Formats: sequence, C-alpha cells, structure tokens
Amino acid sequence: MRWRRGKERDLERELRADLELEAAEQRDNGLSEEEARYAARRAFGNATRVREEVREMWGWVPIERFLQDLRFSIRLLAKSPGFAGTALFVLALGISAAVAIFGFVDAALIRPLPYRDQSRLVAVFESSRANSRSMLSYRDFADWKTLNKVFTSIDAYALNGSFTLTSAEGAEQVAGTRVSSGFFHTLGVIPALGRDFRAGEDSDAAVRTAIVSHAAWQKRFGGRRDVLGRTVTLNGEPTRIIGVLPRDFQFALYGGAEFWATLRGSDSCEQERSCHNLITIARLKDGVSIDTASADMQSIARQLQRQYPDSNRDFGSANLVRLRDVVTGDVRPILLVLLSGAGLLLLIAYVNVTALLLARSDKRRREIAVRGALGASSWRLFQQFAAEGIVLAAAGGFCGLVLAGWIMGFLTGAIPEPKMDSMPYLRDLGLNRLTIGLACAISLLGGVLFALIPIACRSLADMLEGLKEGARGQAGTMWRRLGSNLVVIEVAIAMMLMVGAGLLGKSLYFMLHTDTGFRPDHLALLQTSWSPQSYARDEQRIVLQRKLLAGIAALPGVQSAALSLTPPIDSAWGTASFHVVGRPNHGENNEVLNRQVSSGYFTTLEARLLRGRYFREAEDASKPLVAIVNRTLASKYFANENAVGKQIYYDWAPRSPMEIVGVVDDIQEGPLESAARPALYAPCNQNPPWWPAILVRTWQAEAPLLPRVTAVIHGIDPFITVSGAGTMTERIGQSPSAYLHRSSAWLVGVFAGAAFLLSVVGLYGVVSYSVSQRTREMGVRMALGAQPRTVYRLILGEAARLTAIGVVLGLAGALAAATLLRTLLFGVRSWDPATLAGAAAVLGVSALLAGYLPARRAAAVDPMSALRSE
Repeated sequence: MRWRRGKERDLERELRADLELEAAEQRDNGLSEEEARYAARRAFGNATRVREEVREMWGWVPIERFLQDLRFSIRLLAKSPGFAGTALFVLALGISAAVAIFGFVDAALIRPLPYRDQSRLVAVFESSRANSRSMLSYRDFADWKTLNKVFTSIDAYALNGSFTLTSAEGAEQVAGTRVSSGFFHTLGVIPALGRDFRAGEDSDAAVRTAIVSHAAWQKRFGGRRDVLGRTVTLNGEPTRIIGVLPRDFQFALYGGAEFWATLRGSDSCEQERSCHNLITIARLKDGVSIDTASADMQSIARQLQRQYPDSNRDFGSANLVRLRDVVTGDVRPILLVLLSGAGLLLLIAYVNVTALLLARSDKRRREIAVRGALGASSWRLFQQFAAEGIVLAAAGGFCGLVLAGWIMGFLTGAIPEPKMDSMPYLRDLGLNRLTIGLACAISLLGGVLFALIPIACRSLADMLEGLKEGARGQAGTMWRRLGSNLVVIEVAIAMMLMVGAGLLGKSLYFMLHTDTGFRPDHLALLQTSWSPQSYARDEQRIVLQRKLLAGIAALPGVQSAALSLTPPIDSAWGTASFHVVGRPNHGENNEVLNRQVSSGYFTTLEARLLRGRYFREAEDASKPLVAIVNRTLASKYFANENAVGKQIYYDWAPRSPMEIVGVVDDIQEGPLESAARPALYAPCNQNPPWWPAILVRTWQAEAPLLPRVTAVIHGIDPFITVSGAGTMTERIGQSPSAYLHRSSAWLVGVFAGAAFLLSVVGLYGVVSYSVSQRTREMGVRMALGAQPRTVYRLILGEAARLTAIGVVLGLAGALAAATLLRTLLFGVRSWDPATLAGAAAVLGVSALLAGYLPARRAAAVDPMSALRSE
C-alpha cells in the first residue's frame, strides 16, 4: 500500500508538472495567468479520466473494483442479519459434515499405512468353503515360508496372544502377541530403541525375548533407556526386553499390544498342524502382482492338501488380500455410507442457500434494474454477484472448517479406548492440509454456484423489466417454479437419508434383540489367566476350577457360576475336527467350534435343552467321555437320526470316543450377525481348559458383584489375573457388530435429521414466498366469494404436491442407493415397506405443517387491503 501511495503521488506531481508546462507555454503566447491556466486545462483534457487510464495501465482497477465489491457485499450482508445468519448456518452445517467425514475417510482409506512401501504388503489366509479368510497353523506357515517364490519375506502373528505379566506385586493380564522373528522387518518398522528380533531367536534353545510398545515403555518402565536387557516374567517364563517400538507404530489388526514376543514351534498349539491360530503378512517381490502371488500360493496350498490330507483336506486354497483392505475392512462400508450422506447434506445446503439467494435477488430486482439502466453491463453485475457469493462461501467455509475440527474431536473422543485400539489410524485425526484443501474447494465451488445461478436465471433484459411494476407477478412466478424444483430436490434427498437411517436403526434393534440362545440379563463374565507352570497338570487345573466355582457360588446374590473356554458372543475361534464312530472316514475335515465347559454351564446361561441331558459334575477322566452338541451340528451330521447316544471322536484322538448325551439349542458364539456354526461341548472335568472364562448368574444387579468375584479369585491365588470383567448385556451392546451398526445408525440419523429440518424449512420458505407474491390473487379470490377452506386447500395442495414428487423421487433414490447399505443391514430388507412408508409419512405430515402457517396467513387476507396495496 505504501508503494501504491507513492505511485499516486508521482502521478499527481507529473500531472501538475504537465499542466504547469502547458500554462507557461500559453503565457509565452501572451495570455494572462488565469487565461493561461484555463487554456492549459482545456488542452490537457479530463484529468480524472487520465488518472483512470493510467491506473488501468497499472492493473489496479480490477483489483480495486473487486475489493470494493467485497466491501459492499459485506455491508449488504450486515444489513440483512437474518438472511446472512441463516445462509451461514446452513453452509457451515453442510461443509462441516462433508469435511469431518472426509477426515475419517482420509485417515482410514487414503493416508498410507506407517510401513515401508505399504502397497507391497498383503495378508495371506488359508481358504475353505466355509471361510475365505481362515487362520493358518504354524506348521503350514513354516512350509509357506520355505516353498513360496513370490515374497521377499512372509511372517505371522498369533491371535491367541496376551500375556500374564508376573511381578512381586502380583500377576496382571497385559495385551500382547507372539510373532515370527522377521515380523517387524517385513513391515519395514525399525525399533526406536534397541534392536529387532534376529533370525533363530524363535528357536527353542534361544533365550526368550520381547519388544515393548512405546506406550508400555512410558507406562511400565518410566521411559528409561535401561529397559534394554531387563527381564520380565511373561506367562511364567523369564523374558528379556531387547527393543522399544517407535511412538507412531500401529498395528490395527492386534489393537493395543504392549508386549511382542516370538513364536516358538515347541508351544502346544504350534506343534499341531490342525491348530489354526496364525495370520500371515507378506511383502511381494518387486514386479510380482497380487494375482501372480495368489496363483503361487494356491499351488502350495494344494500341495500341502495332498501331503497332509488329515489336517488340510478342506484347506486347498489360499486367499491374498492387500493389508490396507484387511486393516480397514470393517470400517470401509460405514465410511462410504457416511461420506455419501455427508455429500447429500452438502447438496441440500447448496440448494437451500441458492434458494435464499434467488429470493433475495428477486427482492432486489429494482436495484439491479437501476444499475443496468445506468450503464452496468452483465459482466459488471456478475462481478457483484460473484463478490457476494465469495463472501458468503468464504464465511461459511471458515465456520464449517472450525465446526468440522470440533466434530472430528468429538467423534474420536466418543470412541471407547478398546475400539480405538483396533482403529489406531484415527488417534491423530484432525484438520490437515487435505481436509483444509477440501473445505477451500467446497467453498470455492459454492461461491461459483452462488454467483452463476442468480445471474443465469435472469438476463439483463429481464432485470431491466424490473423498472416496471407489472413485472412483479412474472418474476414471482419464475422464482416459484425454480424454488419449487429446488424444494423437490431437498425433499428427495431428505427421504433418501431418512430411509437409510430407518433401515440402519431397525437393523441395530434386530441385532440387539436377536436370539442368542441364552438369557443375557443378570449374567456377568470375566476372563482368567495364570502361569502355565503353576497348573501344568490336568488334575491341578480341575482342582483350581472347582475351588473357583465353589467360592464364587457362595457369594451372596450369586445364583450359579460356570466355566467355559470362551464366553459366548464374538468368540468364533477354537475349532476342532471330529468324526462319527461307525461311519467311513475319508479324511473329511468336519470343523466345529470346540468348547470345554463346566457341568453348570448351560443352566447358568439358561440355554434350552432340546434332547438328552446336561453334564454331571461327577463325569471326570475316570468316567466314559461324553459330549453335548448344538442344534446346528445335530441337524448337519445327524439329519434323520437322534444324535443322543451316538459316539464321536476328535481327529487327533480316534481311540477316545465321546458319547453325545445332549443336544442344546444354538448359542451364539460368533458375531451377532453371523449364522450359527456347529459346536461341540466337552466337560471341563474330562478336558480342563487353560485360562477359562467365568460366567456368573446373579439374583441382583451383576456389575456390583464383579469386585467381590475378583476378590474371591485372588483369595484362592493372588497370581491369577482377571480381565474383561463386565456384564453380558454390555458385551452384546459393545460387540464390534453392534458398535458398527450403532455408529452408522446414529451418524446417518444425524444427517437425516439435518436434511429433514432443512427440507421442511426450504418448503416453508417457498410456500411462504409464494403466498406473499400472490397477495393480490388471494384478495381477488376472497372478493369473488372464495371461502378460507378453499385458500387452505390451494396452499396446502401446493405443499403436498411438491412433497409427493420429492418423496417419490426419494424412494427411487433410496432403493437405488440401498446397495451401499446391504452389508450393514441385519434382519431387514433394503426395500422394507414399513421403513419406506414411515419416512414418507413423516415427511408428508411435516410438509402439511410447513404449509399450514402460510395457508393460514393467506386465508386471513383482507380483500380490500390486498387490492389497495396493489
């Protein structure tokens, strides 16, 4: 600005100098001083025009004009606080929703994983007819590692991880897992302190070592560098800490693991090729596509199937999936649905603001017409509209950006810590260059639309007609038609979102009320763990489990207690293969869920006995082996027979047949939305499990009893760790499936509510403006004898017509968009008639209410006043 003022001063001095030279020349010609100055000014011409021409040569005029238009637009908006506030609120709402949801999409689906060359990383699964992403056994993993020709490295981690950390203060269950020695090398992760696992460090002869997470280093070891070489006791084994992972390391597939130890082939599960507990990750060789790698792994899987028919008969295939797709597999559908909903809400915001601008420009017809009559070109008028649109869009974008940052913080804060452990890429969610760039792009697009649409709807010739009073009716008719079309779009979008929210809400209700096969209320659960060396023999574990059950059952308020390998709901692991005695064995892999449970397990759950009996407490290893199966197993393998009395055996124990003594109704072991799988239950006293879950049926509220249950367990053995204490109702409500459905239903419901509100407000605005423009018509109708009910019918009919068209279009759009929701629906069809009819009814009733106030105002018009005002 200082440079500009200097140029202006130089211009003024130059103009004065030219005038003085011209005046001096005129004085030399014999004119007087006054005559010379007058003649000089006439010869020089219009000084103001010269100044403007020089400024145009400097290139400042367009900038000055634009800045002037901006200042004028700001003053104009300040004079209309109602319009400005409404437009800014609507814009901020739409932009914030779009930017906030895009922030989640960016974090989960766009931002690269924190691994070296992450596009080359894949997860490799065994594949069967029942499950395309089956876990792998340690023995198969070792063969895959040796035989493949497509990976630079392939490594694995165990799902049955977690450790019992024992110290002088007692025992504690800590999150963690076991990995093969090259796991972090395959990911491309280098410890921030210390070193990585070395080749051979997972051998039986090697000293047990572990790497800790950065959070565990800070929490448990005070961030001290002397943690390296320190020995801790994990699962009863001395383990030396050799490294600390980087602060930003994340591995979503195993949540918030604190300790990472090595897999060992001598561990009990790893010795069995039929024990599937590993998931593998691999790095593709340069130039090798995922299809080529898949073909190579398919060949290896078929080779192992032929070589080991007993354990691999059903696993003759392999499935390769990009690691990013595995990491974000659960959240991808909901994010895409939410992004679509946010986009629709942004579209409604644009439509509403455009309608407001059109109505406002219609009221400014005379002002615009006067500007045109005084010489303003269409381009100059467009510049003015553009400045107003830019001011409005920029202010809305800024408010939307601030609101988006708050929304992202609120939503991430609402995610429970256990859920966040499985989605660590959301921890640093917030505004960044990409989300700010999106907000700027959306605002720029809005500014262009807000500038183009009003000017496109009226030519300069039409604006000049604004000088005529008679043009008012024509303008009102034109605006009503355009505004009506915009309202139809709003109603259609609101209908789509409301149907989506209704379907998701209904799915959540059905999921939470699905038949789990037991009574979840007044049922508590907790998980136990101890050092394997403390209870190495079966007899020791049986004695311990009986003590635990007796001590818990003696507590006041406890009805019964039971043990199980895993609690119901989201525990679809722990499988085995069995055969029926007397039937030919061709090596089929009859895979079933395998559960060891105490004799009171089914009565504690209040499961339904369909046939036979429950286990007896006296049935221990000295008695004949028995089993109970669920209805799905009985139907599949004993379709036309009575399963009770039949004998079956595990594949690894053909000489130890078990007699089926009972059939129970299906208990939901896996995710809530999954179909029941065949399940086989064996008594704990004949096959005691390691680290069982304890279930407690109570007479009273279960949560207050949990501390007393924990106290009983620690009274028996203070080194038994207790984790996951809670109620079964909480377990169901906070299960991954229920959480995903609840989150999607809640967020889409918020979008639907906002869209519904904006569409009703838009409809009210159009009908109200229509009434204000038809005051004379209403007066004439009333003067000619029209009754108020006729006016009501006319106005409400217009509102009903617009709503009906929008609802029909919205229904068609909702059915077309249902493909996005298909993976999120449970127990309800995408074309559910009740949901469609309910959304349509809500919109219809709201439309009539929105049209009632304008209709009432129109029916109260005084004919003489209306005619006189015209």
